[in-house]
Amino acid sequence: MMTRIFLSILLTMTLCTLAIAKPVKTEVVKTADGWQLLRDGKPYIVKGAGGDASKELLAKLGGNSFRTWGADDKTLALLDEAQKHGLTVTVGIWLGHERHNFNYNDVKMVAEQYQRAKAVIEKYKDHPAVLAWGIGNEMEGPAGDNAAIWSAVQNIATMAHKLDPNHPTMTTIAEVGGSKVANIHALCPDIDIIGINTYAGAQSIPDRYRKVAPENPKPYIVTEFGPAGVWEVGKNDLGAIDEPNSTEKVRWYREAYEAFAKDTQNCLGTYAFTWGHKQEATSTWFGLFLPDGNKTPAVDALAELWSGKKPGNLSPEIKSLTLSKNDGLKPGETFTAKLDVSDPEGDKLEVKWVLLQDSRNYNTGGDHQEAPPSYDSAIVKSDGNGAEVKVPEDGGLYRLYAFIADGQGGGAMANAVLLVQSEKDAQAAAKVPAGKGVKLPFALMEEGVAAAYIPSGWMGETGAIAMNPGDTDNPHSGKTSLKVSFNANAGWGGVVWQSPANDWGDQAGGFDLTGATKLTFWARGDKGGEKVKFGFGVIGRDKTYFDTAKGETEVTLTPEWKQYTIDLSNKDLKRIKSGFFWSLAGQGAPLSFHLDDIRYE
Repeated sequence: MMTRIFLSILLTMTLCTLAIAKPVKTEVVKTADGWQLLRDGKPYIVKGAGGDASKELLAKLGGNSFRTWGADDKTLALLDEAQKHGLTVTVGIWLGHERHNFNYNDVKMVAEQYQRAKAVIEKYKDHPAVLAWGIGNEMEGPAGDNAAIWSAVQNIATMAHKLDPNHPTMTTIAEVGGSKVANIHALCPDIDIIGINTYAGAQSIPDRYRKVAPENPKPYIVTEFGPAGVWEVGKNDLGAIDEPNSTEKVRWYREAYEAFAKDTQNCLGTYAFTWGHKQEATSTWFGLFLPDGNKTPAVDALAELWSGKKPGNLSPEIKSLTLSKNDGLKPGETFTAKLDVSDPEGDKLEVKWVLLQDSRNYNTGGDHQEAPPSYDSAIVKSDGNGAEVKVPEDGGLYRLYAFIADGQGGGAMANAVLLVQSEKDAQAAAKVPAGKGVKLPFALMEEGVAAAYIPSGWMGETGAIAMNPGDTDNPHSGKTSLKVSFNANAGWGGVVWQSPANDWGDQAGGFDLTGATKLTFWARGDKGGEKVKFGFGVIGRDKTYFDTAKGETEVTLTPEWKQYTIDLSNKDLKRIKSGFFWSLAGQGAPLSFHLDDIRYE
């Protein structure tokens, strides 16, 4: 009987609390100097993160807000926790993605989504921790040109303003390429803030946003930022991606945050990604915390940026993790790993070594990914300085992790990739032929010489790429040169010279360039200042017919012709299938450059 009375009183108290909850008004206002967020009439800059780790620690370190990507049965508890610690919440309202088979031309699907969004807003609009409504996250697709999506966003934003005049609306896009920003301005007048998820290109967002937005643009909040994304990193010689260690990731967070802080005209704040850990390509790529809950050095950096002071205890710092051998390992073979790590306070460090199968799934789109299997018996012996590892019986790619803990809540991480070649793999590799022999020097582009490699591998924003091999404007030699144009402000693009054409490693071909010591080419920019990456060997060992070597260089072009060289010393050149490539990221405006006289010498 007493239990029932107690529960009845508790329920009554809860209902009364909800009934008297009063929202804190948040508004976006335009000032003489730019946009400003006001909360309860006072200026408010978002200093936050998104993820599941401790909200108490977020507040303690100087953060003031966190975001969610959707609303569920945990949302009320999150709002209550935020209120308890003096934090605000951008409440996410998940919208369907076309790549998940959501059809924005299906009236029933869109109507049901509208009703779900309405229910979220009605349920939480009066909670004092609500900061804004996050209507959708990266549902717009690569170009953001589907008007039906923006119509659905606009309808929900209109409804949100009618139901809740106390909180602004925001929709979040992946980067600012294509027509996304322009379409939000044109088709979503009831969206108050544009949320931007950005990684490798984060530092240039303030400048690029101004260039793609119309006059008097809406303000933005950076809703995700961190290290370069797994999709933005080129593969190494093993056909895998190299993950920066936890110390190397600090600069990505720091430099991005500082760039946004300077944009007092349009930027209303930032949410770092991710306040927790997540399996995405690796188990640690985007995690500000390790799987065991320890914070990484990037958390220390954010705390200093948020509060102006460093935390009392700093996380360990990693200088390097090196392997005695990482390629051509045979099943059962052993290798050693060496770790160089220290602690700022001199705390005793504990190092845990873990060997995992590499996921090899580097384009998840942010979707959930299962953790790959681990091999505990592979660690023969280990200590804080290194480990001896016996590779598994199965061939393939693996990733050796070193997880470091200081015993005070601080942690660090480094990993390295290794390739195990099973007997079957070795037999198959032995049967893969070398490329066709050539006589040096060997020209890829030279007037009067038949093309050996074909520039057929177009990548990225291919619609923005144009190449004119017969350009007569000031060639380096002969009568013509190759003019390359990238007619986009953002995104990225590139072209690979292939043998055979249009092949990414599934067909035999290529050339044996053994004896060559350098790859040379001449290049100039139309205006100067164009940043372009050049190289060769893009096909990794995950393909049957891979490039046996790779090399690249990134240069800033001048208006005058200049010769560039890639050193080929100590490289295995017996099968080079992708003989040359260029790639670049959008630089705020269309650009052009010229190439001539590409050859192996």
